[in-house]
Amino acid sequence: MIEAVIFDIDGTLVDSVDLHAKAWQAAFEKFGKEVSFGAIRRQIGKGADQLLPVFFSKDELDQFGDELDGYRSELFKQEYLPTVKAFPKVRELFERIKQDDRQIALASSAKDNELKVYKKIARIDDLIQTETSSGDVKKSKPHPDIFASTLKELGNIAPDQVIAVGDTPYDAQAAGKINLRAIGLLCGGWNEEELRRAGCVAIYRDPADLLARYDSSPLARQYAEH
Repeated sequence: MIEAVIFDIDGTLVDSVDLHAKAWQAAFEKFGKEVSFGAIRRQIGKGADQLLPVFFSKDELDQFGDELDGYRSELFKQEYLPTVKAFPKVRELFERIKQDDRQIALASSAKDNELKVYKKIARIDDLIQTETSSGDVKKSKPHPDIFASTLKELGNIAPDQVIAVGDTPYDAQAAGKINLRAIGLLCGGWNEEELRRAGCVAIYRDPADLLARYDSSPLARQYAEH
């Protein structure tokens, strides 16, 4: 029996992946490094602690890593965050989950201030039991820390009674490391093969598609009982 559902946010509930990639690209250029948009976009879903070492050496990060991350954060907040939109039917999906008396939590590599805005954009603030952001843990996805912290906040529910929902392989990999099953959504830009290879047990186009096919999804009572 499923007792809780844990959602990623960026690319899963809100359409923000391209905007994050643009902000990182601009920040990289500010600090003297040109990186393609596509290369950066495939790293979105990780927190800065896991994303930056892909493109910068340890010496570079020791020298200006915190400054770069701070610049990116402020740039995203000022120029990109106001344009973020929720994907269709997010609130309706959450309401459907609540009808089954399940807890809902958020587990995001986003920063806490971004998380607060996302909840308002998606109109889900009143439907969430708890949340964990990158600032609450030492390592972000694909490490399992964010999901593990969220499970603890939910009351240490057994992993086989929880489903994670995300849009990247990093979500599925992080969930799998603590034995959580993961549903993948394609709206963040990854393809079905990539998500299945990372461990997703089911794939849907977006929150609206998951809601439309809820009764045959891993969230359904009859599915969970088999």
